[in-house]
Amino acid sequence: MRLWTIHPCHLDAKGLVALWREALLAQKVLRGKTKGYRHHPQLIRFQATSNPVAAIATYLVGVAAEAKRRGYHFDTRKIGRARTKAKIVATIGQVAYEWKHLRAKLARRDPARLRTLPSRAKLEVHPLFRVRPGRVQAWEKVSG
Repeated sequence: MRLWTIHPCHLDAKGLVALWREALLAQKVLRGKTKGYRHHPQLIRFQATSNPVAAIATYLVGVAAEAKRRGYHFDTRKIGRARTKAKIVATIGQVAYEWKHLRAKLARRDPARLRTLPSRAKLEVHPLFRVRPGRVQAWEKVSG
């Protein structure tokens, strides 16, 4: 499961569809409707909010908006009704780690998409997040 901090506009088609499925699974977990994935590290920052279900629903709204912008038809009826205006803090180190991770994925999966990505200085994050200084977040499973 990967719930990206970076904005879904940076993902390729396969990544955007996978994000949608994984965020829907996360919503199911946060609603207590599944036994698996309850302790997945990607959920920690949502679980730490005052309303995890609203946070993941707000996240899904952002993913769905990107899908709609691209002409995809994700079933937004699957998104819970609760929303939050509160931002989740993300660190610069986390964003940088994800950026590197995404670039590596695209180098293998979609080199043409990789060439269209902006510089890291112009990188956008999902609107649910507010970026602050800091290292890769403790819940991240750092590889390589």
